[in-house]
Order: sequence, then C-alpha cells, then structure tokens
Amino acid sequence: MMKAFLLIGCFLLSYAAGAQKKEVPQAVMQKVYETVKTPYKYGLVLAPGSASKKLDCPTVFRKNGKWYMSYIEFDGDGYETWLAQSSDLLHWTTLGKMLSKAGDSLRWDGYQKAGYVSLIDPAWGGSYRAEKYNGNYWMSYIGGHTPGYEAGLLSVGMAYTPGDVAAPHEWRTLNQPVLKATDPDVRWWENKKLYKSSVIWDKKKTLGYPFVMYYNANGDTSRNTPKWRWFERIGMAVSNDMVHWKRYQPDPVVHHRIGITGDGVLQKMDNLWVMFYFGAFWEDRKNETFNRFACSYDLVNWTDWEGDDLIRSSEPFDQKYAHKPCVVTYKGVVYHFYCAVNDKYQRGIAVATSVDKGKSTIHFTNR
Repeated sequence: MMKAFLLIGCFLLSYAAGAQKKEVPQAVMQKVYETVKTPYKYGLVLAPGSASKKLDCPTVFRKNGKWYMSYIEFDGDGYETWLAQSSDLLHWTTLGKMLSKAGDSLRWDGYQKAGYVSLIDPAWGGSYRAEKYNGNYWMSYIGGHTPGYEAGLLSVGMAYTPGDVAAPHEWRTLNQPVLKATDPDVRWWENKKLYKSSVIWDKKKTLGYPFVMYYNANGDTSRNTPKWRWFERIGMAVSNDMVHWKRYQPDPVVHHRIGITGDGVLQKMDNLWVMFYFGAFWEDRKNETFNRFACSYDLVNWTDWEGDDLIRSSEPFDQKYAHKPCVVTYKGVVYHFYCAVNDKYQRGIAVATSVDKGKSTIHFTNR
C-alpha cells in the first residue's frame, strides 16, 4: 500500500493546482500507470467446463474477509450470470447463478442476462464492498430476447436483491429495460446495441445525481455519417434511484476514431477517477485487443493514457484476445482480471499481478 500512499501527495498537488482543468497532466497519468501496471500473468483462474461455453466480464468485490466475482457465461443460447468465491484472489470456486435466462423469447430478457454487480466501493485499495441502496443490492445487466451470441436487440436492465450479495440466488429484475437502443432520446453512438454497464455511487453528487452509469454501445460512425459500421464507445447515464435513468450529454466520453472502446470500470485514487477499459481493432491495431485506462477529475472529461497497454495478448491462453478489465489492489499487490481468449476461441477469466505469484494450473479443456 506504500505506493498508493506516496501517490496521494502527487494527486493532491495536481488537483489543488488545477482542479478546474479538464485535462489530467501526463505526469499524473504516468504515476497512475506505475501504480496499476501488472507485468506478471498468473494465467486462468476460471475456465468453462466445456469447449462450447464461454466465460466473460469479471466483476470483483469483497465481503466478510472473502472475495467474490460475478461473471457471465455463454452456454450456446445466451448469457447467464454466475458467482465465484476466493480467499486469495487467485483460486476461485464457483458457487452458483445470480441471473438465469428463462429461454422465453416473449420476455425482453428471455435469452440474455449478463450482469455486473453495482455500487462497489470505488476507492483504490478500499473495502471493495458492494453497498446496499434502498434495502437492496443492485446489478445492471445486458438483456435480450434473441438466442445467440450477442444477438438481436440488447438493452440495459437492472436487477436487485434484499438477500446476500455473496450467496448464489436468483435476483429480481425490473419488468422493462432502463435503457434501449430504440428509446426516443437515444444518441447517435448507441442506436444499434447496448453492452456492458458499470454503476458507481457518487455520494458527492458531482453531476447532481448520486448514481452514475458508464456503458458502451454500438452506433453510427458519427452524428453526420449514418452509414453503418461497427464501432463501440463509452457514454453515460445518471439516476436518483437506480430505477429511472437519464442519458447524460449527447456524445460519448471515452472513444476512439475506429474500433471498440468498451467495458469501462472505475476506481478512485484520492480526487482522481481512473477508468479501466478495453480497446479493440483501432485504426493502427486492427487485429488486436488490449486493456488501457483514462483519468478524470470530474467524471465527464477523460484524459487518455498514451503509453503502454496494461494488458495485451502474449500467452497461449490469451493469444486471440486479452480484454475486459477488472482491477483491484490488496495488501500491496495489484490484481488485473480480464477475459482471455485462445486461438480456438475458448474464453475464460485470467489475472495478471504486480508481483510474481507463480503460474496457474488451470487450462482450457478440449471437451
């Protein structure tokens, strides 16, 4: 933790000198990079039980001295959300489901329920505890009624439970999505499909709302170019109650000219917000995926890191794709969880660390 404490002085000085500035100085960005980098790939921590299944999108939180991970599994028809537990962040045991698909095409989310636990303490090196609001734990999720891999109209829904966030059980869901690509107020960059969302509880109400959602979506090339092309960008929505959501400003907040910018998740280092996200198929990196970060003082204006990737493909287990971050730090060690895809398109959850922790014994199966 000494590294994080040393950084606080730097962040305080930079914030005091320019709290009103929209851009974060590159010297501060460099300090963040030095703090969060994880050069040691431990390897897979969760792998699917069969070659036909795919694991994706880890979300890590902590309760009563144990670590928990929600993640999603594609079973050939659609996504469901599962829960795993660990005592050391390296060895994980699957506990059971949190969101199950109904297999009913008449329900708006009958075939897709890909969830991400919300309202986790965002403080870097903090409790990482999922907090209750209005008597419930909350989880945003991708919902859809078309079977297949990311098929059909995908929308953002909200799930909740008064029960134990650390125990597998079926969460309740709202009857309708909270954000759709077909909404009357949909923006130009999100008018095709909506994807992963991440919700923080900003108790300072920086934007006038306590709850802030970041999510990536597929939409038009630009506001002035309606020709269809595959892009994803990260934009925002805000809420007073976790149920009713309002889109925030017309443009995305983190994006790149070509390809995918997605799956933004936030940590806060003193007064500096850090968004970990993944990039894919950018103009100068057409066949690559990688995890990076951006920083902000105000949750809206983000400065992109211009240096090395945090995670990129380098091992057989992530040879095809290495992307979709979830980063935590505990007892002086940074753990960077991500989705790893090998050359056979098998998909699992891997971790890299700031300190060498050895190598995982988990491998993809040919079954």
